[in-house]
Amino acid sequence: CVQPSVPPVPNYKLSMSIPEWLQAIQTYMKMLQYNHTGTQFFEIRKTRPLSGLMETAKEMTRESLPIKCLEAVILGIYLTNGQPSVERFPISFKTHFSGNYFHHVVLGIYCNGRYGSLGMSRRSDLMDKPLTYRTLSDLIFDFEDSYKKYLHSVKKVKIGLYVPHEPHSFQPIEWKQLVLNVSKMMRTEVRKELEKLARDMRMKILKPSSAHSPMKERPRGKSLSPHRRQGSPQRRACRRDKS
Repeated sequence: CVQPSVPPVPNYKLSMSIPEWLQAIQTYMKMLQYNHTGTQFFEIRKTRPLSGLMETAKEMTRESLPIKCLEAVILGIYLTNGQPSVERFPISFKTHFSGNYFHHVVLGIYCNGRYGSLGMSRRSDLMDKPLTYRTLSDLIFDFEDSYKKYLHSVKKVKIGLYVPHEPHSFQPIEWKQLVLNVSKMMRTEVRKELEKLARDMRMKILKPSSAHSPMKERPRGKSLSPHRRQGSPQRRACRRDKS
């Protein structure tokens, strides 16, 4: 029997534990392979509404082309949607090596009091991490230690908020709720900042700044007739989503 070239999209089964399900998603991403071509096959604009990004993720599963770190984050969100016990949030790194700066992003995972990650990288220890870390800072420091093996010094770490499980949401992803210049901070300081954010996120008391901005912008538009003014934000949202 000939193996199909398109890897099957993983389906969650009730018999699976969450770590097994996350492993199935990561295995699927690895089967798509890391994109070494230098050409990005899928355009991902971070400011797009979640609904638009989920359409791009669907396209990834249809095309089965190699992906990079940012695409892996969007695909990871898409595949974990509908699992309310699994919280997902972006973790971005800016590193320095041999006179150059590098950017990388993974999908942080929080479930049942443990942290882990999903993602893609050229390096096997800079992508997925098992769901075994007791604190967010333990997970971040593990990434930092992995970077050290490749002589990369981590300059900045950005943590985003939990991504809603509503795939049709017009809300964009909040990519940087907390930005830490870790190269200028002591680890105790970094840990304190990360744990404060992690606690606030678990309590769901943080709201993305971007979620409020469209409401603030609308009243500042030119004053047209009342009928036109009510209709225009909706039309703008629809056009934005198609782009």
